[in-house]
Amino acid sequence: MNNQIETLFTTALGLQSPWEVVSVELNTGKRRIDFQVAYGAKGASCPACAMEHQLIHDRIERSWRHLDFFQFEAWLHAEVPRVRCSGCGKTTQLPVPWAREGSGFTLLFEALGLSLCRELPVSQAARQMRVSAKRLWRRVHHYVTAARTQDDMSGVRHVGIDETSVKRGHEYITLVHDLQARRLLFACPGRDHTTIEAFATELRAHGGDPDAVAHVCIDMSAAYTKGVGQALPNAQVSYDRFHVVALANAAMDEVRREEMRASAAAVREALGTHDKKALRQLLWGMRKDAAQWTPAQLNAMHWLQRTNLKSARAWRLKQALRHLYREAANSNSEPFAQQALTKWMSWARRCRLEPFKRLAQTLKTHLGGVVRGMLDGRSNAYVEAMNGLLQQTKTAARGFRDVGNFIAVAYLRMSKLKHLPANPLIPAISREIGRYRHVC
Repeated sequence: MNNQIETLFTTALGLQSPWEVVSVELNTGKRRIDFQVAYGAKGASCPACAMEHQLIHDRIERSWRHLDFFQFEAWLHAEVPRVRCSGCGKTTQLPVPWAREGSGFTLLFEALGLSLCRELPVSQAARQMRVSAKRLWRRVHHYVTAARTQDDMSGVRHVGIDETSVKRGHEYITLVHDLQARRLLFACPGRDHTTIEAFATELRAHGGDPDAVAHVCIDMSAAYTKGVGQALPNAQVSYDRFHVVALANAAMDEVRREEMRASAAAVREALGTHDKKALRQLLWGMRKDAAQWTPAQLNAMHWLQRTNLKSARAWRLKQALRHLYREAANSNSEPFAQQALTKWMSWARRCRLEPFKRLAQTLKTHLGGVVRGMLDGRSNAYVEAMNGLLQQTKTAARGFRDVGNFIAVAYLRMSKLKHLPANPLIPAISREIGRYRHVC
């Protein structure tokens, strides 16, 4: 019976001769199962030079954490042979088929850990797997680095560049995404022009060509504009709708805050209410799309549009800019888009609202890129969405102490790396679901 059990677990662990399970010890008190694995042959090929029929020099006891068996924590133990080669003269330890060299986990255990880290903060994944987060972080770095070494960037033509914070107000990283493949290409600390040069170097290392990049979507950062001009010389720069409208929203908020600070009572009188909640509804109504207004916000905005407040003028300017983007996209005409934007800038310069005067000057300085962003249909919306997911991850993990960890998680979740180990549980789950559907 014991031989049958050992043969069963040899097959379950995927071991092949001369490796085999020779004993199984179950400890229900510690909720643990231990497998003793043995190397049954008397000799082996030299791992260093591949010379065959070398004798075993000695054996070293090693242990590895494996996937749980039922509810029990599983461990593999083996006396791993070392071969002293008569050809090269080296004494080398044989590799084991279930784990990579130097790791205390089996390959399947590490694969499950990576899969959990894609969905959970690493600290939570570590608690579920009953290991230290530090050990799991080392696996994330190892596999992400190995997978990125084999990553192919030869087809990169359209990229989006943006920044995101690692620590609030202290540290930033630059993220470069492939807008066509919708994946993260590169991340590094900082947000100056040297980060774009670092991306160009990374692109060459992975089979890409910086001269072949035809389009770059960025915000109006002077540093990024300089970096693109130096490192991606043939790329056309466009400033996408998200960033331009965000600048208009910021200008509108500045006008509203200044007006409320200077004459809050007059604003309440103009709106015909002294209810502070109504003013709060006004704040959110000005920021949101009309289709998303609540009944209270609809009333507040109805009051606003019948006043002569500066906030009303600011809101009309912001809405006109958003409408301008829709018209330009429908026309698909560069002369039309440029003429319409020029008229809007003229209105903004004459509106007697300083924040919008500054915005008009900013758009005039970057006119070509803004017009291209209105017409080409590409935007950093995907980039912003991914940055938002990373910020949610950072919040759930209560921050990242190490920038390298933040970047490693970004690559793991957003780079669509093809050479990472697959989740060992997915095939079994897929088969069970398929069998269940067939029965139903």
